[in-house]
Amino acid sequence: MNEESGGPARGRDRDAEGRARSARPRDGLGRPLPYGAAGVARQPEGVVRAPGETVREAQRLLDAGMPFHAHEVFEDAWKSGPGGERELWQWLAQLAVGLTHAARGNATGGARLLRRGAGRVGAYADGGGETYGVDVAGLLHWAGELAARVERGAPVDAGTEAPRLTGS
Repeated sequence: MNEESGGPARGRDRDAEGRARSARPRDGLGRPLPYGAAGVARQPEGVVRAPGETVREAQRLLDAGMPFHAHEVFEDAWKSGPGGERELWQWLAQLAVGLTHAARGNATGGARLLRRGAGRVGAYADGGGETYGVDVAGLLHWAGELAARVERGAPVDAGTEAPRLTGS
């Protein structure tokens, strides 16, 4: 360890399998904090959840103002689920990342990701494919409205701007 920074003396942080993995703590929006700082617990990677559980866990994180962490839940779903559902989970992950960037003050990136996500929803926007209760039309509306506000320079608070995934 490098005593001055509290981080590794050289090289990259690695997990138990030797893969590069940042060990730096992160805040609720996923921004890296200095080594040794108190951060928000990270989402475990590679968790296989039932689709309904994925939606519930992501909603819990969104409601807590942690869209970066919700994105990781959706990422697990797209990596572990059937290929036919990949667009749905990628779209939801992209919306969460768009909210993350907007809340971090990156208006251009946030609005771009919120708008680009609409292109990923594919057949789901037309009622095709299983959505597991996700309110596709409502989320498309939410993303468009938030992107427009972000482009006008409105500040975004991730907790109060969190969408309702199921419309309920």
